[in-house]
Amino acid sequence: MERGGERLKRAREHLKLTYREVVSASREIARRHGNAEFSLALSRLADIENKGTVPNIFRLYTLCAIYRLKLDEVLQWYGIPAAALAADALRIGLDRTHLAEFAVGPEVTVPEPSGEVVDWNRTTFLSGFIRRFGKIPLSFLNGLHVREYRYGLIGLEDWSMYPILHPGSLVAIDDRHRKIQSGGWGDEQERPIYFLESREGCLCGWCTLSGQRLIVQPHPASQQAAAVFEYPREVDVIGRVVGLAMLLQSKRRRPVRHGATPSASPGP
Repeated sequence: MERGGERLKRAREHLKLTYREVVSASREIARRHGNAEFSLALSRLADIENKGTVPNIFRLYTLCAIYRLKLDEVLQWYGIPAAALAADALRIGLDRTHLAEFAVGPEVTVPEPSGEVVDWNRTTFLSGFIRRFGKIPLSFLNGLHVREYRYGLIGLEDWSMYPILHPGSLVAIDDRHRKIQSGGWGDEQERPIYFLESREGCLCGWCTLSGQRLIVQPHPASQQAAAVFEYPREVDVIGRVVGLAMLLQSKRRRPVRHGATPSASPGP
């Protein structure tokens, strides 16, 4: 298998650049960014191409800029699966609901289902784009224009919109729809869900705007109280939830409040 340095050498030779021309260009990039780490010495460039020396992230950026290469692609030459970043991130469960700031593109790698065959024909809609994909969150990205949306993860301890949004769900957020809709839905399946960020962190819920007060209402089955914020000073509406990939069976059990019986999870 061709090494990363050999591919970089081939890219340099394709552009008919000499070592000295690459070194000179790297110094210009270093000056532009005010950081000598971007600069390449002639001996270092030779080692990268011929001895398998791995360039640091600054020099890798420099070589990609000079050779007109995609950084994500060159990272893969060195065994870094940049396309799998979103999938790997999703495998690490966090308790708090949060925005997922990694970039996802049409070639995103998704985790494969384990133990079950996914029936792609069984689809449940919520706000136009909800699908339940069992144990393979992120797979829905292949069917959406992913660059149009931002993404959030419902924390493993966040039961506020259960059973509509399970803990561990990945949600797609359309930040073009930040205005709170006051009506026009028939039932809870059609009512818009919004993703918000406050000083205490992120949250999801149905929203009602009353003057300067924004009321974030959880699902009644969650047995949680509504949150009230002064709007827009205390909370920011990131956007409307337009899609999700959801864990149908969470590894964590829903906490039961004393004297309360949790609602049953809906069937597939």
